Amino acid sequence: MEENIEKRSYTELINGDIPPWVMRFIKGAGKAINRYNMIKEGDEVLLAVSGGKDSLALALALSLRLKWLPVSYKLKALMINWIEHPIDDEHKEALKEYFKALNIDFEIVDENQFPTSFKGDFNCYLCSRNRRRILFEYAAKNDVKLIAMGHHLDDLVETTMMNLCFRANFATMLPVQEFFDGKLHIIRPLIEIHESVTRRLFEQYDLPVIKPVCPYDQTNIRAKLKPIIKELSHIDKLTREHIYNAHNFNLHL
Repeated sequence: MEENIEKRSYTELINGDIPPWVMRFIKGAGKAINRYNMIKEGDEVLLAVSGGKDSLALALALSLRLKWLPVSYKLKALMINWIEHPIDDEHKEALKEYFKALNIDFEIVDENQFPTSFKGDFNCYLCSRNRRRILFEYAAKNDVKLIAMGHHLDDLVETTMMNLCFRANFATMLPVQEFFDGKLHIIRPLIEIHESVTRRLFEQYDLPVIKPVCPYDQTNIRAKLKPIIKELSHIDKLTREHIYNAHNFNLHL
């Protein structure tokens, strides 16, 4: 039987006890931010929080790097609580404590995962569009021009493969994505980070992760592509990086 290993407290990281591999993770996020000029002095950034390991890892990286940066920016975080699958009070409190410790304003909003406009339909595209609509409306209401999402390198690779193999289109999610003629941008600071890193962070530290309810998380195309991409990386460990670099991103905010 496997021995249960007690997780370390995330407060250790906040208090400066940061092991080298976590520091590499934080600096990796900073590298992408600098490469694409994602965040500048005085910017206000809205973090799109799902409650999963990736968005909580993103919050940690963006907060901790402020301790030694010569520039300053403000962070806010928004989590959508689907009315059909509500977050329990215990997890809500744990999340509030986490973001308070990171010195990030945190808000939870209640929304319908299946709005009447769907007319009974539901799929990954509609769910994503609904979440984005809520984030955009919140950003507009609060005059926020930057939304940070926790998508990582594996997400980008899976999106690329989905579009290439099933839609005959060599396209993917962008490190920096413009909307409404530049009035709003989505940024993805973890775009060069492997999912294995955020998973390790969750496995070793007590991040208050709550798995978002998704009826298709084990059966959608993205889930089916994961083991295929893993097999490709056994042939060449830089498979993900090759796919990322093949896009030749030449953009910045």
